[in-house]
Amino acid sequence: MINLKPLKIAGVGYCIPETVITNDDLTKLYETSDEWIYSRTGIKERRVVSGNETAIDLGFKAATQALEKSKIKPEDVDCIISAASVPPQLYPTLSCTLQAKLGIPKGVPAFDLTAACTGLIYALQVARGFIGSGIYKNILIVASDNNSKITDWNDRGTSILFGDGAGAMVVTESTDGVDDILSINISADGSIGQLIYTDMPGQNCPLVKPADSVGDGKIRMNGKEVYKFAVTTVPKYVEECISKSGMTSDEIDYLIPHQANQRIIEAIQQRLKYSDEKVISNIKYYGNTSAASIPIALVEGVEQGKIKLGSTAILCGFGAGMTWGAAVVRLREGIC
Repeated sequence: MINLKPLKIAGVGYCIPETVITNDDLTKLYETSDEWIYSRTGIKERRVVSGNETAIDLGFKAATQALEKSKIKPEDVDCIISAASVPPQLYPTLSCTLQAKLGIPKGVPAFDLTAACTGLIYALQVARGFIGSGIYKNILIVASDNNSKITDWNDRGTSILFGDGAGAMVVTESTDGVDDILSINISADGSIGQLIYTDMPGQNCPLVKPADSVGDGKIRMNGKEVYKFAVTTVPKYVEECISKSGMTSDEIDYLIPHQANQRIIEAIQQRLKYSDEKVISNIKYYGNTSAASIPIALVEGVEQGKIKLGSTAILCGFGAGMTWGAAVVRLREGIC
C-alpha cells in the first residue's frame, strides 16, 4: 500500500457563456420539438460561445474564481492540468495559455489531458499522485470546452446534447492531515472507442498517396449504445468506489454526476436508492458541458442551497474513449 500525502480541495469555480440556445431555437435548424428533446435527454437549453469567445475565456474565469476561493495566489501554483477535448488550439495547450493569462510563473509545468467528459476525474487522479508523492504542492485543474465549435448542427442526434462551459479546481497538500479524496478510480476501454469519436481534418503530404477519407472534425456518436454502456457500467462503478472509501451509499451526502443525459443520471440514482434531494442535476439548463459539468453542478448547487458544505459527495463521469471514473470526496466549508 502506497502512503500518499493527504490532498485538500481548496477552491472550485465555474463559468458558462451568456448566449442561450433553447430547444425551440433548434427547430430553426431541423425538424424537432422541445417535447421530443426534453423527453429523451432532460435538456431544455444550453449555453454556447459566441463571436470570438473560446474555451480559454471560460477557463480563465473559472480558474480565477477557484484561485480566489482557495486563497492560493497564482504565483504559488506549482502545476496546471487542463482537461480539454476541444481547445481553440492544439498548441500552445490550453494550460500554457492560461498560465500566461493568469500570471502563473514561467517554468511551472502546464499540460492538457484528454479523457473527454471524464477529464475532471482523470485530472484529479493525476493531481492526487503529484501531491501525494510530494512532487507538487498546489495544483490548478481546469476543465474547459467549447463543444459547440465541433458539433454538427445538422445532426439532430448530437447537436441537441452539447453546451459549452468551464470548471476549475485548486487542490493542495492538506496541512491538517485530513484527506479530501476518500477514494478515486479511473478506467477506459478503447475497444468501444468508436461509440463517440471526432476525426481530425487533415490531408497527407502531396508527395505521397492520399488517404481514403478525410475527417470532418465533427462529433459523431452512437447514442443508443452510449446510453446502454453508461447505464450498465457507471452505477456499478460508483458502488465499487463508495465501497473502497469505507463508506456505504447512504452515508454519502450527494451524488454529483456528469451531466450527459437525465435518464442516465436517474439510472445511477435508482441503483443507489437516492432521493432527489441527494442528486445534483442541472442538465436541463446547460446540456452536456463535457468535463466541466461536474464542477459547474457542484458550485451552482452550493449557490442555490442544494448542497451544504462540510459534507461528502460521489463525483462520477464517463465519456469518449470510452473512459469513466469516480471519486468520493469531502466538500469543505468555503471551497465555493
